[in-house]
Amino acid sequence: MLYNEDEFLQLSGIQHFAFCRRQWALAYIEMQWLENVRTVEGKILHENAHNPSLKEKRGDLLIVRAMPIHSCEMGVSGECDIVEFHKDKDGVPLSGREGTYRAVPVEYKRGKPKTDDVDLLQVTAQAMCLEEMLCCTIPYGYIYYGETKHRLKVEFNEEIRTKVKNIFAEMHKYENQQYTPKVKTSKKCNACSLKDICLPVLNKKKSVASYIDKMISEEEEQ
Repeated sequence: MLYNEDEFLQLSGIQHFAFCRRQWALAYIEMQWLENVRTVEGKILHENAHNPSLKEKRGDLLIVRAMPIHSCEMGVSGECDIVEFHKDKDGVPLSGREGTYRAVPVEYKRGKPKTDDVDLLQVTAQAMCLEEMLCCTIPYGYIYYGETKHRLKVEFNEEIRTKVKNIFAEMHKYENQQYTPKVKTSKKCNACSLKDICLPVLNKKKSVASYIDKMISEEEEQ
């Protein structure tokens, strides 16, 4: 199945969806959003990385910022913070450039490396879009973390690629149904910029059915 352009989802949404399906739905389906310190810091970090006027050439290395990407197979579109094109005899040709190049995506994040794969999912999705657009294979990329000022090399194996495809398929399902799921509360709710909209504390309240059952039980015991 191939998606039309008007069906494309925002690629960047995969990190929100992986963090919390409800957060993603509130932001991308219901179009609700609030800023917090983390989101503001993230925007500042991305300002230079997303400046499309900044292109660099260092010998056999070409650096392209804010490169638009898409995938008809996954039905997503977005931008790469940075794509490094390394001159390589086994690479792909680029319009207006001599020789062939190997593409390496670099994603910028404000914090430090995480214990989960949320950041890896996003840069893997970028690599998969680039592969579809350039007809090439991209085995690895990098994630630059602002807190450590260091970039981490990440491999794009079949397991993470399959997970990316499955997540986008689930995102399309929710988008088509215009469905905002409920989720269990956890510690990460405190760091969410949408907690005042989501109101996760309400999810801790008992359901009406549980309340009625409790009242009936109390009456029978009297």
